[in-house]
Amino acid sequence: MAYQSVNPATGKVLKTFDNHSDAEIERALASAHSLYKSPWCKGGRAPRLKVLSRFAELANERVEDLARILTLEMGKRINEARTEVRIIADIANYYADNAETFLAREKVETSKGDAWLEYHPIGVVVAVEPWNFPFYQLIRVAGPNLAIGNPVLAKHASMVPQAAVAFEELLAEAGAPEGAWTNIFATGDQISRLIADDRVQGVALTGSEGAGSIVAANAGKNLKKSVMELGGSDVFVVLDDADIDKAAVVGVEARLRGCGQVCNGAKRFLIHEKVADEFVKKLAEKFTNTKIGDPMDETVGLGPMSSIGARDDIAGQVQRAVKAGAKVLVGGEVIEGPGAYYKPTILTNVSRDNPAYFEEFFGPVAQVHVIKDDEDVVRIANDSNFGLSGAIFTANVERAKSLASQVETGSVWINTSSFTGPELPFGGVKRSGYGRELAGAGIKELVNQKMVLVAH
Repeated sequence: MAYQSVNPATGKVLKTFDNHSDAEIERALASAHSLYKSPWCKGGRAPRLKVLSRFAELANERVEDLARILTLEMGKRINEARTEVRIIADIANYYADNAETFLAREKVETSKGDAWLEYHPIGVVVAVEPWNFPFYQLIRVAGPNLAIGNPVLAKHASMVPQAAVAFEELLAEAGAPEGAWTNIFATGDQISRLIADDRVQGVALTGSEGAGSIVAANAGKNLKKSVMELGGSDVFVVLDDADIDKAAVVGVEARLRGCGQVCNGAKRFLIHEKVADEFVKKLAEKFTNTKIGDPMDETVGLGPMSSIGARDDIAGQVQRAVKAGAKVLVGGEVIEGPGAYYKPTILTNVSRDNPAYFEEFFGPVAQVHVIKDDEDVVRIANDSNFGLSGAIFTANVERAKSLASQVETGSVWINTSSFTGPELPFGGVKRSGYGRELAGAGIKELVNQKMVLVAH
């Protein structure tokens, strides 16, 4: 596994990093475990929360420099990259401000005495994180675990090593002691051995269904608590009474954000038959007119995919869908020349016997399904192996609430697209994973919820 930065807009290799040896990883684990046993992790939270607060200050001071790393390393448009940096500052501040409240003692009502729950760290956590949000994915683990007192060994995606190093350096500059957060350029076998080690007590992964099944199985075999945030095939529902202009604008952003490489991006568009022609026409026009180019150009609406390999994968996926009967309304083509560019694409006529019906398209490709009624919404939305999030557009909020309660996902967004916020729990069901990150729910996933009782 080569840890290498390649600019997807040009194909140019930026920097290569050596993998860490077994001895280096053992030293990292020993340092993390030693810190876990120390007062920094076991004592009051104030020093840890001070680190998060300072981290947020540093991130906000260095938005441009940090954003540039994302754009050069994985092709994120510079405007989106700046937003991501600001979000990680918000999350760090959120936990700095709220962790004491989330982790305060909670009284337990019982007739057997005075009882309460208190929250403690469990030990070293191993985090395996993806490339599509190189800083955001890390802070989702770092924020709650540093607040709790769980040291983290973080294996980032092999294609974003500069982001991994920059994040580690920023935390160190913010005052995190050695062992609190350690970036490891590790192999899959090394991660497996870490998970099996008794000093590791928690595992967090964001990534593909395949990677999640391997890591979750290893965690389960070794009786380690784990949190899995995996793929998604989110629906974007437009009902007959929706504001079509608004839905079309939001729909384009929801599908093309991050060049479509977003787990909770809109992927399956369920459009009521009464407004289908109007909505699809608007969506197609916006897809076709999206400016494609250098992600450092602030006027560009779509940059490259993360790599040539990712671009070729999505192109092959579209070709297989068409061979199985799908129709390409717009796009469906690789953009020739340097860089990992692919045209925004809309697929129609994706029948249930087409393998594409059940696949996640991790790129700028939308499926459109025409529906007749609300029963179709629930039936098609739930006819999926995934259950991460979804969006419903309608003028009737009560109608949307009723549908939201029936859709099998971790979240539903009404008259807006799925996004994020420090205070909003994030996670899914079915093959989208289990557990939650962010908010109060996220901070209590990898803790010892200790009950204490004083008998009467």
